[in-house]
Amino acid sequence: MDDVLSKLPLFAALDDDANVALRVAMRHENFSRGDVIFDEGDPGTKLFAVIEGKVKLARTAPDGRENLQAVLGPGEMFGELSLFDPKPRTAGAVALTDTVLASLAHEELRPWITGRPDVAVQLLQALAQRLRRTNDVLADLVFSDVPSRVAKALLGLAERFGQPSSDGIHVAHDLTQEELAQLVGASRETVNKALADFSARGWLRIESRAVVIRDVEGLTRRAR
Repeated sequence: MDDVLSKLPLFAALDDDANVALRVAMRHENFSRGDVIFDEGDPGTKLFAVIEGKVKLARTAPDGRENLQAVLGPGEMFGELSLFDPKPRTAGAVALTDTVLASLAHEELRPWITGRPDVAVQLLQALAQRLRRTNDVLADLVFSDVPSRVAKALLGLAERFGQPSSDGIHVAHDLTQEELAQLVGASRETVNKALADFSARGWLRIESRAVVIRDVEGLTRRAR
């Protein structure tokens, strides 16, 4: 658990004593698969870090359609935006698997930001990286076709969650076909056609809530 927390930008600027003090202030919370961590529109009062498991962040349209914004795993942080902009949550968070989170109330974090500008810089850098990723996603929606977006999404999931296997890289993304379609901003039918094509080319094997990537180079070429 200590190794996971050490990956967070929050701890990058801290000396050993401050590191220990901040860890003590964090609370650990357990969620089962499918549990709602918070809903879109809820007050933003905490920052969260994933210790174990996976979390999805999503927004829901008035007609009920869902846009899956991100899948987060161990060592990743969410909920920090409302620390700097105290408005309701802009997305909901749901546990994709049994999950352990470390949480820190904003009122406990603010003294660290005002007293340690280096901590504020690290958090702002994390927000800037998220903004860059959002810009990349918007560009892909405009300039890339669906198969390209699917290939890119699978490679991104493989980079964070992939494990070497006997015939490639096993990627347990824990997403349903509908959720994978929401992640790339396309219909499930179109995404399924892309996955079937990738499978026919021998680039991957489809499993339940997972894929085995067998040809990284082929998938990478299609992602461009």
